[in-house]
Amino acid sequence: MVKKQKMLMVKLVKSLNRRTERHAATVKGLGLRRLNHVVEVQDTPEIRGMINKVSYLLHVEEI
Repeated sequence: MVKKQKMLMVKLVKSLNRRTERHAATVKGLGLRRLNHVVEVQDTPEIRGMINKVSYLLHVEEI
């Protein structure tokens, strides 16, 4: 029996202008490219850590 992996919808809601290089790289690592861009990512501890690091830039929903 295969367990279905939980997914997260992540949306970039604030600009990357005047952010640190590390935070901009984290957002790009999540697959977000521009303002209001939405991606679906797997709910893993690594992804959760990236989201927590730049949570002030994102809107996250569980699906």
